[in-house]
Amino acid sequence: MKVPIKITRQTLQKSYRITMELGLILSLTISLLIVRLDFNPAPEKEIARVETQEEIFIEEIVQTKQELKAPAPPRPVVPIEVPNNEIIEDEIIDIDAELDFGEVLDVPPPPKPTNDEDEFESEIFVVVEQPPILIGGISAVQKTIVYPEMAMKAGIEGKVIVQFVIDKNGNVTNPFIVRGIGGGCDEEALRAVKEAKFKPGMQRGRAVQVRYTLPITFRLKNPIQG
Repeated sequence: MKVPIKITRQTLQKSYRITMELGLILSLTISLLIVRLDFNPAPEKEIARVETQEEIFIEEIVQTKQELKAPAPPRPVVPIEVPNNEIIEDEIIDIDAELDFGEVLDVPPPPKPTNDEDEFESEIFVVVEQPPILIGGISAVQKTIVYPEMAMKAGIEGKVIVQFVIDKNGNVTNPFIVRGIGGGCDEEALRAVKEAKFKPGMQRGRAVQVRYTLPITFRLKNPIQG
């Protein structure tokens, strides 16, 4: 006769809890064992190696000295016998030329010695003790300027730089344009500068030639608007 076993809910809960606790303890134990295990292979025993060191021997080199030998004496010169009965004839040089001592030779005159005063007179100075003075000032030159019609129509303005040499009398020589603006202004500036008069520059109390630069201004009073 079989006796029925009555399993209650509380019994099942109690057994489940015990089973869970046992499983948790078992898993923790296995984890600790895995962590503690050393999976690295055992290190090989170091084999003592004895290396033989190569020995190097340095031989001592004895420095030898080269002996300097005196050069051999030169061989004596063997005298050569010359016959005394040989006659040497005097050579006569025949010059077919006639010299006239009374003739006057055409000799060019010697060059004249250079004089420092002449060089001083011909030298062109850039800086002198007393610079040249423009008589009437720059305004006197500007008043003689006639504005070119071409420059007026094109509205050209600016400065024309003229360079020239002032001689010992205060006159303008060899003027040329250093910087121009075109439109006929360059030619008009040259014309006005040629008519200018200067008080010459002085060096050592004497009038000398001086290189001079003068700007000529072109400015429209009523610019033509296009």
